[in-house]
Amino acid sequence: MALALDALRHGWPVRVGNGAVLLPAETGFATGTTAPRMLISAARAVTLKLANQREAAVPEAPVLIRAAEPFDLETARAVADPALDLVHPMKGPFAAEPIGDIETARTAMEFARLAGILPAFLVAPVLEGEVQDVSPADLAEWKDTGRLQIASRARLPVEACEDAEIVAFRALDDLREHVALVIGKQNSDRAPLVRLHSECLTGDILGSLKCDCGPQLHAALHAMADEARAGGWGVLLYLRQEGRGIGLVNKLRAYRLQDFGFDTVDANNRLGLPTEARDFPVAARMLELLGVHAIRLMTNNPAKVEALRGVGVDVAERVPHQLPPNPHNARYLETKRDRTGHLL
Repeated sequence: MALALDALRHGWPVRVGNGAVLLPAETGFATGTTAPRMLISAARAVTLKLANQREAAVPEAPVLIRAAEPFDLETARAVADPALDLVHPMKGPFAAEPIGDIETARTAMEFARLAGILPAFLVAPVLEGEVQDVSPADLAEWKDTGRLQIASRARLPVEACEDAEIVAFRALDDLREHVALVIGKQNSDRAPLVRLHSECLTGDILGSLKCDCGPQLHAALHAMADEARAGGWGVLLYLRQEGRGIGLVNKLRAYRLQDFGFDTVDANNRLGLPTEARDFPVAARMLELLGVHAIRLMTNNPAKVEALRGVGVDVAERVPHQLPPNPHNARYLETKRDRTGHLL
C-alpha cells in the first residue's frame, strides 16, 4: 500500500487488482503518453456535464470518459484540474462509458485521495518498465484501525494548561502520525471534554482567516483547561487529515476555486473529491487506546456525532463550539450551516 501511494505521488503507473494499468493524470511522468480513455470521479463527471453520464454511471461511482482523440497528459491534467478548466476551456465532446468493475474503480479513486492527488487516471497507457500492483484488499488492510498503536507519550505543558500529556499514534504503512493531547488528570469516572481537530496548516500554523480552525483549536484547549481546573479533564485528538481528508494541495486547489466564486462544497466537488473524507474509525481507535469510553464532544456538527457513534464511540453530550465570524470566513461558515448541517 505504501509503495502504491508513493508510486502515485511520483507519477508512476499502478494496476489495481486485475484491472487496467492506470497512470495518474496529475503526476504522470511520461509526457508523451496517450490513452483512449480516462477514469474520473462521478462528481467530476457531473461537473463536466457529460451528456450520457447518468446512463453510464452507477450513482457516485467513477466514470470512464472517452474523447474523439486519445488523451495526452496535458489534456488529462486540464480535465482533472477544474481551475485549468475555467481558465482554458477544454476540447470535447467527452462521452461516458460503463465500468465493468466498480469496486476496482472506486479503489483507484480512494488511492488518489490518500496520495493527495487529483482523482483522474489515464487508462491502459502503453508504458515501459515496472507497474506497481495493489488491490482492494490492500486498501482494506491499510484501513484496519487495529494496526494503530501508541508509539510514544510525554509530558507537554502548553500555553492553555501546563498539566498536559501528548500521546503519539502510529500504524504500519501509514506515514501520518496522529496525536492526542490529554489536558488535566485522566479520570475514568468522568467523561472528558473531547475535540476532534483535523490538521489545518493554513489555519493552525499560519493564522488563515479563511476558516475558523485555528481559533477553534485554541478555544478548545482553553475550554479543556477550564474543565481540568474544575476537576474534569479533556482530550484533543489532532488528526493528520488535512482538508477533511483531501490533503493540503487539493485543499489549496479548492481555495483557488473559491476565488472563482465557488463555495467549499462545490469547490471540492469540482475537484472530484468528497466534502467529508475524514477517517472517524481512527479517532475511535485513539480513544480506545487511551481508555476513554464515553465523551462530551465539542462540535457544531451533528453529523460528526453520528459518525462517531457509528464507529462505536459513546457520545454522551454534544457541546457547542461556535466562534464569531470574520469578513474572510463568513461565507465559509454560512456554507457549513446551509449545506453541511452545522448548527451555527
